[in-house]
Amino acid sequence: MTSTSPPPSLDRDRVRELFDLRGPHMALSGGCYDGDPYPAWHRLRERAEVHPGVVHELTGYDQPAYFAGLPFPDRPHYSAFSFAACDTAYRNPEIFASSPVPVDPNTGDLNPLNSMLSMGGAQHRRYRTLVQPSFMPAKAAWWIRNWIAETVAQLIDGFVGDGRAELNVDFCAAIPVLTITGSFGVPVSEALDIRAALRDPRALVDKLAPIVAARREHPRDDLISVLVAAELTGEDGKPQRLTDAEIYSFAILLLTAGSGTTWKQMGIVLTALLQRPDVLAAVEADRTLLRPAVDEAVRWLPTDPMFSRYVTRDSDFHGVALPEGAVVHLCLGAANRDPARWELPDEYDITRKPRPSFGFGSGAHACLGMHLARAEITTGVNALLDRLPNLRLDPDTEPPRFIGMYERGATEIHVRFG
Repeated sequence: MTSTSPPPSLDRDRVRELFDLRGPHMALSGGCYDGDPYPAWHRLRERAEVHPGVVHELTGYDQPAYFAGLPFPDRPHYSAFSFAACDTAYRNPEIFASSPVPVDPNTGDLNPLNSMLSMGGAQHRRYRTLVQPSFMPAKAAWWIRNWIAETVAQLIDGFVGDGRAELNVDFCAAIPVLTITGSFGVPVSEALDIRAALRDPRALVDKLAPIVAARREHPRDDLISVLVAAELTGEDGKPQRLTDAEIYSFAILLLTAGSGTTWKQMGIVLTALLQRPDVLAAVEADRTLLRPAVDEAVRWLPTDPMFSRYVTRDSDFHGVALPEGAVVHLCLGAANRDPARWELPDEYDITRKPRPSFGFGSGAHACLGMHLARAEITTGVNALLDRLPNLRLDPDTEPPRFIGMYERGATEIHVRFG
């Protein structure tokens, strides 16, 4: 499709500030790391499936790095590098818990970890059941129709006549943030303010509170209306509506996950294809290959290659005695290239036989928005191939590189076309 509307008016410099992996915000998660961690992860996995220590230090990155499960200096830390070890942790959530403390969005700090992301057991199932229907594959058309397709078309309108573009900041970063904020009922002019408010959650509440109040009075066809209408079964067995605090916790989780990971994974997909013109040409000729191209990129280079779990009782874990209270870091990036599960695992091969990876997590905590992410990436890449003939990397600019430790992604993706 094409659009006659003007492109979304996003401040490019501000987008770069919010989404540059090398910026001060992303640096906290190891954004300054510009090496390839996979050779080190292979060596570690060959020596043992599980090692004492944390992933970035074991990898050889000597700068401070923070992520879910870090730093917790008062707890012993272990890191798992094999597919089998990570699979064991995902299959045993009663031993490998997603939070060290009980989670209640109605109390405590407003942050992504005080949300469904860190819940377990029946509590997690109740909350996830509320929003799961809006993120099932059957709902992809709803997202595409209401927000994704028009955003993608307008963004391409902004550079289609130039013959060249930068796709990571000007395209990949913009699509998810505009999709998520659009589903909140936030106008484009305020989208970046909402994204920036992740650094100050109270500011996010200030933005969302009037929208939530308005949807309680007059629902619309958007995600906030879905949350407002949702009913949670209370401990007494009676249905109850979500509180404002619970809605805010969902919103901050979706904003963090949606605008914080999908743009990086979209950039990884595009870079992998552009670096392999023969594969890009095959996808352009046969669009059914785009889905395996996306899923292979998620396996080959997941944008969040590590998540953590908290040990609830003394356990033997793949030959290592874990004490109660320890933190286990699941190096999903290493697990996704375990040669015990995949042949030639370091190769990006869209023709390999599909097998589930940990790129979208696993078990009860499999990524809620994975179908939305696929819809955004496939809609975006399809539109680029439809509207930008002879799409290729710009030979006069620095080629994109993959950087970052706990949040990995591509640097600028400069392309030419036509």
